[in-house]
Parts: sequence; structure tokens; C-alpha cells
Amino acid sequence: MILASWRNIAWLVRRADVVLEVVDIRDPPSTMSRKLERLVRSLDKKLVVVLNKADLVPRSVAEGWVRLLRDRGYNAVYIAARHRLGTRKLRKAIKRVVDVTPIVVAVVGFPKTGKSSIINALKGRHSASTSPVPGSPGYTHHAQLYRAPGGLYLIDTPGVIPVEGGGLEAAIRGRPPEELRDPVGVAVKLLEKALRYNPRCVLDAYGIAETDPYRILEAIALRRGWRYKSTGEPLVEEAARTVIRDYHKGKLLFYVPPWEALAEQRGATR
Repeated sequence: MILASWRNIAWLVRRADVVLEVVDIRDPPSTMSRKLERLVRSLDKKLVVVLNKADLVPRSVAEGWVRLLRDRGYNAVYIAARHRLGTRKLRKAIKRVVDVTPIVVAVVGFPKTGKSSIINALKGRHSASTSPVPGSPGYTHHAQLYRAPGGLYLIDTPGVIPVEGGGLEAAIRGRPPEELRDPVGVAVKLLEKALRYNPRCVLDAYGIAETDPYRILEAIALRRGWRYKSTGEPLVEEAARTVIRDYHKGKLLFYVPPWEALAEQRGATR
């Protein structure tokens, strides 16, 4: 995983007419970058929030998040980039906020939100690299400009936004499961959140009726034959890594509904 520095992100934003902030529609508040949004505003660029992975939530939830974000002043659209669903709607959203032609587009987002899938969906099958983007050596040396359908030019660069904060999203997105120092602790928090929003998620994903996160990890390990050779105890670390991977793949399925964010907002203003 390559993390771009904020200096590199600023370089990218300056060269774009519009920035697409890719977020995970299962939990938009936790995957939106306030730092990126402040940077885009300070450089007087346009921003479109792209709610990706819409195939993992009901349509009412996707539309609810779009309405909520638009009410808060964001330009927002939902898409399922992996299946190329919503690409036309995204192109229209880009053209609504930018009145120049052609339009240079930068795509950014946290790890595992689908930045590459968005870029590929917009490129289409017949896109071609036109040239390296002018800039300094290193990170920018690998930045390529692609001509895409609809009068768009996409800047494709290595790297994703550094994950902000110290919460669960930072833990599961900041580094691969294999590199986590405490995968069990992270998986336990993830399972607690998953069960809060979808009490059936573990049963549906693994056929396990347990609700205690530690017992869930033990059950997953035992079902797959993962044991410590020395003691025969269940290898819960490997089960924990599997749970984290399964969330990213959409197998462990849950989502934060927009009406809960509204309820929290109302509670905070009382």
C-alpha cells in the first residue's frame, strides 16, 4: 500500500478542476477526509463526494446519504464502480460543478474505498494515457494523464490518502491485516460495530450464531482448522485477519444508515 503525503495530495489538487473524494457508502462519516475537504476549499477547487460500493447497501440508504450530504452543502453521488453502475450519473455530477472544457479530474480517497475502481470506470475501455503530468521527480513522475469519454482528463497517481484519526477505520484501512500488531483487538471492535448495525451479519457470513466477538473468532478458527501447533488452541489471530478482509470484500455486511447520522446531529444540537 502506497500512502501519498499531503504535499503530494496538494500537488494533485492544484492541477485538477474538480476533485472526487471517494468514500465507502457503508460508513460515509468515517471515510470522509475533513483535511482533504479543507485543502480543496483553500485552493478554490470543486469537490464531488463519490459514495462508492452502493451495491452493498439498499437503494434507500444510498439515496438517503446523497440527500443528507447535499443538505449539508456537498455535491454528492452514489456509484458501484466495481460493477460500472452509476458512471453516467457521476459524469453528469462532474459537469454540473465545472464549467470548463475539457475537465481535469483528480480522484482521491482512503485505502479500500475504491479509488482505482472509480478511475477505471471513468476511463472506460478505450481510454489511453496521453502523457506524464508535468511535475517534480518521485511521486509525480508516475502521475499519468488519461483522456476519458465525455471531455474528461483523469490524473492517475500512485497512493491513497493517509487515514485520519485513531479509530476503527484508521486501524482497518491504515495497513493490511497482515501488518497489524493487534489484529484480534481490531477485529473485535469491527465485529461489535457490525453486530450493532446488522445483528445477522455473522450468521449470514459464517453460519455462526454467536454474538460474543471473541467466541466468533474462536469458532471461525476451529471451523477452518486453524490451531496453534503447540497447544491446539484456536488461532484467533488468523481468524481476526479473515474478518477484516471479509469486511473489505463485502462478505461481513453492515452499514451505517443515514437516519442515525441525522439523529446524532439532532442530539448534538439540543
